[in-house]
Parts: sequence; structure tokens; C-alpha cells
Amino acid sequence: MTNFEQRRQEFGERLRRFREEADLTGRELASALGWPHSKISKLETGKQTAEDQDVTQWLDALDAPESSVRHMLDELAELRISKAAWRAQLRAGHRARQQQSYDSEHAATRIRNVEFGVVPGLLQTADYARAVFRTQAELLQVPDTDIEASVRVRMQRQQVLYQGKDIEIIISQHALRHPVAAPEAMLGQLDRLVSALDIPGLRFGVLPEFRRLPNITMNGFSMLDDLVQVEHVSAELTIDDPDQVAIYHRLMDRLWHVACEGDEARTIVQQLAAEYRRQIED
Repeated sequence: MTNFEQRRQEFGERLRRFREEADLTGRELASALGWPHSKISKLETGKQTAEDQDVTQWLDALDAPESSVRHMLDELAELRISKAAWRAQLRAGHRARQQQSYDSEHAATRIRNVEFGVVPGLLQTADYARAVFRTQAELLQVPDTDIEASVRVRMQRQQVLYQGKDIEIIISQHALRHPVAAPEAMLGQLDRLVSALDIPGLRFGVLPEFRRLPNITMNGFSMLDDLVQVEHVSAELTIDDPDQVAIYHRLMDRLWHVACEGDEARTIVQQLAAEYRRQIED
């Protein structure tokens, strides 16, 4: 159990004590809130992270004092920060975080991922991944001593592409045109994407430049079954609220309406590869 999971479990236990002190069963509280009993159980056992409105409604239904509500909301904010901050996750380097992704992806039955500024980890080459880890370590001022080990785990993560899972990946053309690594590494990365088009069961698409998007999307995101992860510069947001998760699924569906697939995607990637070849030759 990670430190975050332990703290979430402790938070759920405090919610349970509030309920028990009010002499209500889980089913009685669920009925009062209009929630399924399973949500009460997941929150109390730490299997689901509470939202602010969950805590507010929970304690209001129990007539808890305002001071208790504020205290629990503050604890929830701290809980999210402990989970999200990249420096906290990467204090010992990148390898452990890559292993966490390996475990999560191999446990998932469905993976959906869209990126606007970087090639998704499941399709990165070793050279590209190495460049990403180095620049991130420098920015966040975290150790870079395990980069090679981290690259190996990221490459191992890609085994999931060949396990018959339901996997969808969309990448913006901008992410491919804006080099993260040297031209030679970018060329190798683009060749990898061309080969990815032939992976059975993988749905791969490119969002072409100058094509109007259905919604303004500020960040890329990944979905593992009913869990959403959104990466920011300094932190990672994890979302498991069903209503919010549904929004991300809906957004992904809309992005597929404007993404290029198959031969269209192949043409875009090959044209970019030709540009990088000219840079190398010059």
C-alpha cells in the first residue's frame, strides 16, 4: 500500500466515525444522500477518493459542526496534494513511478490516452523516453540517477499493446513537430509511430494541424478503465468521480471525430519524418 492509499484509507475511517457517532448505518446514510450504498462503502474503506461535495454533503447530513466540515475539507486538499505533486512522486527518481504505471496498465482492460505536447509513454522509443526523463528531472530538480532503469520499465510497459486489450491513443501533430529530442531521435520516434499503425487492436490517431477541435482541451489525459489521470507541469490529477470520468470519455469520443487514422495518419507522420531527415542532412 502506498502512502497515499494509506492516507486515503485513514480519511475514509474518519468519515465512518462521523457516521457511527450519528448512529446511522451505511445504508441509512446512503438513503439520506440519495447515493448508492456502494459509494458509502468505497469512501469509508478508502477505495475511492472523496470530492469536496461528497464531504460537504456527508457531514451536512450528519449535522456535523461547520468547524468539522472545514477541517475535513482541508485534510482532503492535503490528501490530493500528497498524491499529485510530481516532486513527491519522483523524489527517489522515475523508476518507481514507471513501475506503478506498468502495474496499472496491465491490470486495466481499457486504456484511452490523448496527448498534445508529447508522444504517449506507450509509444515512446528509448531515446525519446530518455530525453523526456532528463528534461523532467532537471525542471523538477529530482534525481536523474535511475534514468536508464526508468527507460527499461517504460519499454516494458509497452508489452500491454500486444495483450489484446482495448487501447486507443491520439496524439497531436504539434507534439510531433515540436522536438523533444535531437532530430535523429525524433526520426526514430516517428518510425515507431508508423509501425504502431499496424499493431492489431490498437486504435491510433493524429490530430492534424489547423483542424478545428470539438472542445478546448488544455491538457492531455489518460484513462485506465474508470480512472482518469491528468498530468500538469508540477502535479498529476487523479479523477475517479463517475460523472467527471464520463466527461473525459465523452471528450475522447469527440476527438476521434476529427482525428486522422490509418493511411491519413501514416501520411502525416511520414511527412514529418521527411522534415527531420532534411534537418539531419543539412
